[in-house]
Amino acid sequence: MIRTLRLALFLVLASALPASAQSRAVAVTFDDLPYQATEAALCDPAQAMKMTTDFVDMLRPLDTHATVFVNEGKVCEAQRATLLPRILTVWLDAGLVLGNHTFSHMNVHPTTAEAWLADVDQGAAISRPLLEARGQRLRFFRHPYLFTGDTAEKKAAMDAGLAARGYTVAPVTIDNNDWMFADVYRKAEQLGDRALMARIGAAYVAHMTTVLEFFEPYSAELTGGREPAQVLLLHASTLNRDYYAQIHALYLARGYRFVDLDEALADPIYRHADTYVRANGISWLHRWTFTEGRPIRWEPEPPAWIRTANQGTVEDLAASLARGDLSPAG
Repeated sequence: MIRTLRLALFLVLASALPASAQSRAVAVTFDDLPYQATEAALCDPAQAMKMTTDFVDMLRPLDTHATVFVNEGKVCEAQRATLLPRILTVWLDAGLVLGNHTFSHMNVHPTTAEAWLADVDQGAAISRPLLEARGQRLRFFRHPYLFTGDTAEKKAAMDAGLAARGYTVAPVTIDNNDWMFADVYRKAEQLGDRALMARIGAAYVAHMTTVLEFFEPYSAELTGGREPAQVLLLHASTLNRDYYAQIHALYLARGYRFVDLDEALADPIYRHADTYVRANGISWLHRWTFTEGRPIRWEPEPPAWIRTANQGTVEDLAASLARGDLSPAG
């Protein structure tokens, strides 16, 4: 009830704010389905279904047109054949589009393109027939970690393999480290510290605002002053269950329309060449900037206290709280 009232308040406030004079568009995507959670939680039918329905119920009143990317291996083998179709059906019934994020969220760097593509194929085992039963097709693919190949040869093999399988790659323009905030939020949940959860949530919304303010003019540099349709990367997590409504309101307040991934990818910017080859994953805005021979300017990082808490354990976070390290200015 509290979350519903909060959502209604933020949407009212957002709609009352003046929109940007320019028409802006964003396609929302959520990675790491079924959820960023422990294996035990995802393999417990009651917990897994509650996490799913809570998240989808939060999204239901919002016109996100979102695409969601699945790691089928997140559900343990003993439960996968029966539980995962139930979970994915909840998302599909809410009108969301499913994409492939590989089976195991595989890091391609220490392996071969062939092994990685086999993981891509395994990641479609349940999603593809589930979609086909509805007259739909598994079309979209999102690279784990946004890693597209650490050598030119591997990148070419990955690109060719995805194309041969009929996938459309889902690029990301607005990357934001929401996973880092989500990790610290889960730790605060484990400690039962609601005040800390609220502080993390507030820092997350503030960071997302700062990141958006960076990427808007940065993206326009590639198009002669026109902001292209953006693709926003988020993750299915308890943080976004509780705070995505505020992110949604932020975009509304800045004049964005929420569009599906097909409409966003119709923007001419997504036909830009990408010659970026490195052992890291970054926004396609950075890749295109690099391809044009211009220096990349990196987006703002999360606050230092979030980065530190992300690197430590739950016990480290509890100890920091006990010492008073996480003061309001920390």
